[in-house]
Amino acid sequence: MSDVLLRRTGRVGHITLNRPQALNALSHGMCRAIERALDDWADDATVAAVLIDAAGQKAFCAGGDLQDMYTTGRQGDFAAGRRFWRDEYRLNAKIAVYPKPYIALCQGYTMGGGVGVALHGSHRVVGESSRIAMPECSVGLVPDVGGTLLLARAPGRLGEYLGSTGARMGPGDALYAGFADAYVREAAWPDLRQTLIETGDPAAIAAVAEPPPEAKFACDQAQIDAAFGSGTPAGIWAALSATDWGQAVQERLEPSAPLSVAATILLVARARAHGSIRQALEAEYCFTARSAEHGEFLEGIRAAIIDKDRSPDWRHKTLAAVPEDEVAAMLAPRPEDPLWGVVRPQG
Repeated sequence: MSDVLLRRTGRVGHITLNRPQALNALSHGMCRAIERALDDWADDATVAAVLIDAAGQKAFCAGGDLQDMYTTGRQGDFAAGRRFWRDEYRLNAKIAVYPKPYIALCQGYTMGGGVGVALHGSHRVVGESSRIAMPECSVGLVPDVGGTLLLARAPGRLGEYLGSTGARMGPGDALYAGFADAYVREAAWPDLRQTLIETGDPAAIAAVAEPPPEAKFACDQAQIDAAFGSGTPAGIWAALSATDWGQAVQERLEPSAPLSVAATILLVARARAHGSIRQALEAEYCFTARSAEHGEFLEGIRAAIIDKDRSPDWRHKTLAAVPEDEVAAMLAPRPEDPLWGVVRPQG
């Protein structure tokens, strides 16, 4: 059975992530297959919309498949990871500007790469089990797949908070933060899916949508804005140190790589300023392309996935200890290795 099912069904081009045993983790091959299907459907008059969903109850997609990148990185093959990210990011950019409605039904965990293939679309549906997060800092990366742009669009400084802590959003928070558009109880999804297949009309979503649960991060918005408002890693760490609430956040930051957190804060601020999916992905790629060779990605995967000791040996122990020049080096342009090559996506 294929890891991703791609077919024309009724009026939709239908994508189903089909690795439930692996929480539908996104592989390089899956990215390339999805992109080919989207290219085919873009000019197909029989396809009114694209519908993406996933097999299983636990996850829409819990992230990218990191095992291969760990294996190749340990062998000194850093180009393999860069090839994956280039193809994945091209897909993310394509989804963000897709010319037809792009409808995502996101149950359970939607994280990392799952965010990239679902939440840049035009119609993003969550249910009561939905848990959305960008936890890349915990494995020595930064929120990528265009995630820094989604984080930048969140209210106030919520994006910096979510990106650095990897905090999970339930359905109410996902709508509040701008990561989702509609809350539909999952018992209604089979009928909604069938209606979408028959009509290709995303208006069917509004007919069954309900008010979402309360957004818990809305209650913390003032404290988040005060703590993350300086926009600098050192200033944020000092502000967190000054309150009991902030010290609790510092504890939640402990599993994250300080270098990744410092870079994330700058990337979200830059995405807020330019507002471009293309520029967000380009900036993210500067970090991810270096992450295995010069960053802490391999150590992060080792601790989380290989040895599973959850005790990564990060280069720096606190956010305040990260040198500015080290962050700048990880985010420096890569003219020798352009993300898009000759062709630059729109958007």
